[in-house]
Amino acid sequence: MKQRQTGILCILMAAFCFALMNTFVRLSGDLPSVQKSFFRNLVAAAFAGSILIKNKAWYSGKKGNMKYLLCRAVFGTAGILCNFYAVDHLVLADASMLNKMSPFFAIIFSLFLLKEKPNKLQVGAVILAFAGSLMIVKPTGTGMSFLPALIGLAGGMAAGLAYTMVRVLGGRGEKGPFIVFFFSCFSCLVTLPYLLFFYHPMSHMQLLYLLLAGAAAAGGQFSITAAYCFAPAKEISVYDYSQVIFSAVLGFILFSQVPDVLSILGYLIICAMAVWMYLYNTGKLGNAGAMGRSR
Repeated sequence: MKQRQTGILCILMAAFCFALMNTFVRLSGDLPSVQKSFFRNLVAAAFAGSILIKNKAWYSGKKGNMKYLLCRAVFGTAGILCNFYAVDHLVLADASMLNKMSPFFAIIFSLFLLKEKPNKLQVGAVILAFAGSLMIVKPTGTGMSFLPALIGLAGGMAAGLAYTMVRVLGGRGEKGPFIVFFFSCFSCLVTLPYLLFFYHPMSHMQLLYLLLAGAAAAGGQFSITAAYCFAPAKEISVYDYSQVIFSAVLGFILFSQVPDVLSILGYLIICAMAVWMYLYNTGKLGNAGAMGRSR
């Protein structure tokens, strides 16, 4: 029980760190998402590299792992770019919630890539979660926030695919620090040419905000890794949705942002589906959970 409580505290810390990351990205002002991504991942690569050296968690060298590392890096980079664009153009809580669609996308991708067939409860949760996301995206074709919301949702989809690749790599013996290091370095290399040709001058304060965003992201990565060392994902992953609460509070305090009624309803539906999945995974749904697992 004590380890579970420690795991919950760690995942709450990770959620707060990722909310801080988005806040610092927003505070850095009118800079291209590509440029913001570069500095965020530069700091993350430095942190991951130090852990890599300390733990000697080098590349396993297993045949076939490189293609999965590249897929994780490509989709992870796309997810960050989309998320940062959404953070700059949406209410912080909206951008965070759309990014939190990634676990539901992971269920879909696991069907095709890992041959993990979802049960009826999981299918229902995914459908209702997407219904909730539509309330945030508001696909009416009008309004300035439609395109950023769609891009934010695409970021959640890319992140879901990236996390599926992480699961594949973990099952193939690849160490977490190397996966993070490879992804961070890949992202920096991909975005570097843009910086060389289209660099936007930054003030010292903007640079500081981006470095703080990178430090917050690294703190989030380490905290969430520690969380899953103390307790299994099925018992604590639902607490990761507290990021939306932290983002809403920070957005209100710093930017006077207030989500609209439809967005709040979308939050409630998506969070309810996350709680539903949590109860199912921990066997707290009684007979329904037992029946779902027996199929």
